[in-house]
Order: sequence, then C-alpha cells, then structure tokens
Amino acid sequence: MSGLLARMAVTSRERADAARAAEPLADLRARARDLPPAPPLRLCGFDLLAEVKLRAPSAGVLARPADPAATAAERAEAYAAAGAAAVSVLTEPTRFDGDLAHLAAAARACTVPVLRKDFLVDRYQVWEARAAGAGGVLLIVRMLDESALHALLDAAAEAGLFALVEAFDASDLARVAPLVARWPEGGPPLLAGVNSRDLRTLDIDRGRLRALAADLPTGAVPVAESGILVPEDAWDAAEAGYAMILVGTALMAAPDPSALARSLLASGRTVRGETR
Repeated sequence: MSGLLARMAVTSRERADAARAAEPLADLRARARDLPPAPPLRLCGFDLLAEVKLRAPSAGVLARPADPAATAAERAEAYAAAGAAAVSVLTEPTRFDGDLAHLAAAARACTVPVLRKDFLVDRYQVWEARAAGAGGVLLIVRMLDESALHALLDAAAEAGLFALVEAFDASDLARVAPLVARWPEGGPPLLAGVNSRDLRTLDIDRGRLRALAADLPTGAVPVAESGILVPEDAWDAAEAGYAMILVGTALMAAPDPSALARSLLASGRTVRGETR
C-alpha cells in the first residue's frame, strides 16, 4: 500500500470508529433500510460518472464555495441533466474537503444514483453511504485485505448499492476477478475501475488504461479513472474497451461543465457507434 493510501486508511478508520461510537451499526442499518431505494444505475453503452470534489492532492483547491452542500447539489443536478449515468461525491474531509452532507445534498437533488467516493475500510461506512442516500460506493482493492474487501462488498450488495472496485495494476485486477462470481445477479451492477494515477508521484500514467484493458474481469463494467480531461481522452478510453469514464478535476475546472460532460459522452459514444 502506498504512503497516501496508508495515511488515508488510518484517518478513515478513525472516522468509522467515531461514527460507530455515536450510532451503533444496528441503528444505522435500520435507519438506512427505512429510506426509499436510490435511483437505479442505468447504463447506456458508454457512460459518464461525473464527480463533485472541492480539493485533491494532485490539483489543490478546485472550489471553495460558501455553501459546499448546496454546490454539490447544483453540480449533481447539472451533471445528471447533461447525461451522466451517476454522480460521484467525495466525502473524505482531510485531503478532499468532503463531507457526507455533500453526498446527501447531491442525492436529494438529482435523479441518478450518487456514489460515495472515499477511502472506505469498514462495512459501517457502506451503511453510512446508504443512510446518506447513496446508490453506490467506491472500494479500493489495494487498501483492503481479502476479509475486509469481501465484508464491504457484501455490505454493498445487502444495502442495494452498486460498487466500483478500483484497481491500479494487474495484481489488483486479479483480485477483482473472483469478486464478480460472488456479486449477486439481477441487482445493481459491479464496476471494475482502472485508475491511471501513480500514487507515489500523483502523475497520470497515460499508457495504463490500454496496458490493463486485457486484464479487466469479464462480467464487470470497465471504468477508466483519472486523466480524462478532453473528448480525445474519452475517445481513447472507449477505444481501449472501457464502458464508463469517471471524471472529476476536468469537470470541476471547466467553465461550462455541462458542455464538457456532453462532449465527453459524445466522443466515447462515437467510438462505440452509439448515437443519442
């Protein structure tokens, strides 16, 4: 595990422990189960997972709104209107200025499912996501041993969430493949992401998406993550075999994020022969 992920794991565990002390898991699950289900993740062939984040270690401050929750809601609504299949919302507070309140506001505002983007280490946090209105969660393979990975994935399935399982190399993807078999059929989809960022330098490895395309597990929706900045990048991802792109920094920095979202989708769908 890289130094960044190790540090994130420590602070994530501290947050989970503090939250559990305030509200036991049984109470949290009961509260989450009382909610109406999140909107389903409807996939159209080539899709966009559009991200709301205020800060990132690689890019610095991306936004400093007076009301972050309201901004998350506005962004999520705009992304959905532009054609995003889902919205990712950062909830990590120390490096990304995120909060569960941002996710909850986004979930209330838009008609597509919202994914909790965080460094999750405990199934409690999966139920936190559902209780905040999330329809999906991110799980980073490299942060989790087999027991924890299975526990979080099982919690996601029980909560009715889709899961984006993130990999950085072929070894990570080899651990994703067996997860497809244990993922329940007929429910929300399982997504397998390849993150192009080098965790040591925070630079983008432009060749990683193509290099790992052959290792993507059958039965999971392949997602290209990080470094998707312009329509040509979406074209390259689609051409390499990815069915979805996760885009955050470029959308947050764009003068017209809705226009960029539409152009990214159009570029990827052109490669796949899709028109809509």
